[in-house]
Amino acid sequence: MENSNNTNLLNKTGRLKIQCFRGSDYIPIDGAKITVKGIEGSESLGTIDLVTDDAGLTQEIDLSTPPLEYSLDIYNDKMPYSLYDITIERNGFKPLVINGCQVLPTRVAYQICNLEPSSGRGDMRQEVISVQPNTLYGNFPPKIPEQVDKPLPPPSSGVVLAQPVVPEYITVHQGVPDDTSAQNYKVPFKDYIKNVASCEIYSTWTDSALKANVFCIVSFTLNRIFTEWYRGKGKKFDITNSTAYDQAFSYGRNIYDNISQIVDEIFSTYIKRSGKKQPLFSQYCDGKSVTCPEWLSQWGSQQLGVQGLDPYSILTHYYGNNIELVTAQKVSGSPMSYPGEDLTIGISSPAVKTIQGQLNRIAKDYPAIPKQAEDGQYTEKTSDAVKTFQRIFTLPQTGVVDYATWYKISDIYVGVTKLAELKTTESSRNLRKFEI
Repeated sequence: MENSNNTNLLNKTGRLKIQCFRGSDYIPIDGAKITVKGIEGSESLGTIDLVTDDAGLTQEIDLSTPPLEYSLDIYNDKMPYSLYDITIERNGFKPLVINGCQVLPTRVAYQICNLEPSSGRGDMRQEVISVQPNTLYGNFPPKIPEQVDKPLPPPSSGVVLAQPVVPEYITVHQGVPDDTSAQNYKVPFKDYIKNVASCEIYSTWTDSALKANVFCIVSFTLNRIFTEWYRGKGKKFDITNSTAYDQAFSYGRNIYDNISQIVDEIFSTYIKRSGKKQPLFSQYCDGKSVTCPEWLSQWGSQQLGVQGLDPYSILTHYYGNNIELVTAQKVSGSPMSYPGEDLTIGISSPAVKTIQGQLNRIAKDYPAIPKQAEDGQYTEKTSDAVKTFQRIFTLPQTGVVDYATWYKISDIYVGVTKLAELKTTESSRNLRKFEI
């Protein structure tokens, strides 16, 4: 009976952790005061106070949620997650309020907070982010069908790529394509994929279903970029957040630990028809309010995952057998490409030296990461540094630099060095002004 009670409690409990960064860079903000307040779908409507550490992280906290079965039952109409409002305050930064952080049972909701510096005492206007409902629960327009094979831009345009490339950033339009009043957001590509997946499916689903859906989201997105679908029409964005045209995207929303890890593993792998050049325009529907015989069904993918199908088998079930999964050879914005093999204790190579150098630089802003010799020898010290990095940035703590860890280290390295370069450039400008 006791074990049964514990299981029931776990199935009605989620977890939340928050990490604060300076602006769009990966510079951590310590000492941020955070208040978490339950508003709907939770038994406790009280408040919890948290403070960020030197990695910008709070401790993980347990929060009450609706029962797990709500997010696993296609016929359930009750909200499957609980909602929490989060307020973040820190001297020198504008206050940030996030309304409606979504916490699902058995999962860790990961809320990233990008705080903007304040220009002075009078500049304390708070930013308010209101999270949109998950599309499986909320009321969103279904996808308007499009032709799968898109015309490529003419060769004279100079934008035709030899093969799909994963961009460093993607610009998302917050409205339908012709809404000129809607705002555009420039976000890192992986962050966009994590956001869409967290908006459109439930992180409580099987890994196979989650991966199949992420492959679809990546392929759909890369098709829009590769074919210059909106840019070729004179638009100043790559994709919209309208579910009638593209995919849901809720700026500033929380993501989930397992979705984040899956995207880090497969963010550059897309679906392609055999003999075709462009990523498959992988349209899909929820499979409940809308059915789509020739597209992936989101709820259907979960049912196939429960039956034990792997991600590729789920995809072929919907898109046919003449598809393949292809990993893009180029990831833009990375100082160096993944070397093709995991780095672990005992390996000696230039790639190890690269990782050691990047981790040492990151350690300037994240002092919990132990510094090490940059000798190209993968030792216990290197493994310990990697494990600490993985803990801070929501990766499995293996101590091995796999594909996901390689590119996450690259992301953070680029983020922290960009700010340093900006400061150096600004100092040089000031010096030149002084000299003149």
